[in-house]
Amino acid sequence: MRTGRMVNTLGGVLAIGALVASLTGCGATQKAKLDNATGCAMLAPEVCENLVAVVGKDRAGLRYMAPGVDWNQYAKVLISPVAFYGSDKSKVSATDQQELTNFMYQALVKSVGEKFSLVDAPGPGVMRLQVGITDVQGATPGLRTVSMVVPQARALATLKYLATGTYPFVGSAEAEALVTDALSGKTLAGAMDRRIGGGSIETAAQWTMGDAEDAMTKWAELMALRLSQLQQGTFVPNDK
Repeated sequence: MRTGRMVNTLGGVLAIGALVASLTGCGATQKAKLDNATGCAMLAPEVCENLVAVVGKDRAGLRYMAPGVDWNQYAKVLISPVAFYGSDKSKVSATDQQELTNFMYQALVKSVGEKFSLVDAPGPGVMRLQVGITDVQGATPGLRTVSMVVPQARALATLKYLATGTYPFVGSAEAEALVTDALSGKTLAGAMDRRIGGGSIETAAQWTMGDAEDAMTKWAELMALRLSQLQQGTFVPNDK
């Protein structure tokens, strides 16, 4: 009987260890289902009505592409100041809203600036990129740390992820993006996406808006990549 109990205990420890190990490879942020209640705060109705779901973890949740666009002509980008479109009932303070919009803008400047020439005025061959943050939910830092660091808690966190697709106590962010011809104002593309905190242990001790910042960093990288692919003619609509 004693041997049986030891085997069961060892099996439990190994199982927890396997679950913990599975978390170490998780990213800082992951794609999540959109909250339709906060949708189309910035996008025009004609864009919003034609958004389509996109397949792929590193794709926007919803996307609109204008037909017949000659993307090759756009070698420069004008990045507009990022706006926050939260409701009057938003739990995000005005100070945090300002910090998050500044963070998103700087992330765009860094990532997009690595692939395009950035300009501060409309002109021929210039895309205007506008981004609006439509919703932010802060993480619960203390409980988030416990759920990521303590082995038994991490095992439970993994079980929750397997059941629901999300980890406990994580934060999230939702945003919209619009790409237009900077001179004519013609809409070229639009997108909407929501991301939540992933299971990476490196994010365990982040401040409450850390998951939102991770989402914004990811968005900036992906927007720079997609615009570059469109401009170079290598864009693939969906992940295989």
